[in-house]
Amino acid sequence: MVNRNIESRAWQWAGHSILLVYAAACVLPFLLLLTSSVTDESTIIKNGYSFFPEKFSLEAYRYLWNESTDILRAYGITVFVTVVGTTLSLAITSMLAYPISRRDLPYRNPLAFYVFFTMLFNGGLVPTYFVFTQVFDMKNSLAALLIPALLMNGFNVLLMRTFFMTTIPPAVLESAKMDGAGEIRIFYSIVLPLSTPIMATIGLFQAIAYWNDWFNGLIYITDPKLFSLQNILNRIMSDIQFLSTNAAMSARASESMMTLPSASFRMAIVVVGVIPILLAYPFFQKYFVKGITIGAVKG
Repeated sequence: MVNRNIESRAWQWAGHSILLVYAAACVLPFLLLLTSSVTDESTIIKNGYSFFPEKFSLEAYRYLWNESTDILRAYGITVFVTVVGTTLSLAITSMLAYPISRRDLPYRNPLAFYVFFTMLFNGGLVPTYFVFTQVFDMKNSLAALLIPALLMNGFNVLLMRTFFMTTIPPAVLESAKMDGAGEIRIFYSIVLPLSTPIMATIGLFQAIAYWNDWFNGLIYITDPKLFSLQNILNRIMSDIQFLSTNAAMSARASESMMTLPSASFRMAIVVVGVIPILLAYPFFQKYFVKGITIGAVKG
């Protein structure tokens, strides 16, 4: 008995140690990111990145502040796309996942396989680009940030389908049907209220995907007024890198161009892009673990 308790404690300490190392591996890079963004550029070049900056500087954030008008507009576009896209995605995903979770649906397995097939193969970049720009005429529109490859994901559909199959008792659905409820009433009044964990989990997945998406903006958006946050930060980063590289060779280059804080600026851009979604995460965390655990169990 004593040996068993000692062994149990040893495993417990080992597990805690592994989790501490893993947590440190997740948190320390972000702390290094924050400290590097407020470190003087010459200090970074001289000593490299450090958790304890030798010389404090907000120069990188000052450059970002000079672009505040464009950044705030891009924030508005990104927030709009994230909220609308996540809402539409949850609606479409749940309305597809629920029917194929029902065992009495005709052709249920072929439909589920079709969803799974989209996870393995797609049309490719060039055909997709021509379809969205030539057929649907989405170039330079907010639809180009909402629809291509983000509105519905096969993995999310299968995750939600498994959750419905394992957590919604068929007896509850039968009881509601006997009381006269139709399929739509059952879905909105019974299934969705019982599915808060998976809705929060998929919602978090989609919100992060929309917030971090830069590729759709890169290939479908050329109007600067429609740039999302990721696209405008990428453009500012490209501009400042170009000026830093070519200032020394240009006879007209000013001294300010030659001292652009490109290293700390990269870190400041990441901080500006990641803070909002980082603040939203704790509100979803309590649902996230339950939703991903139940939804990932094979149904």
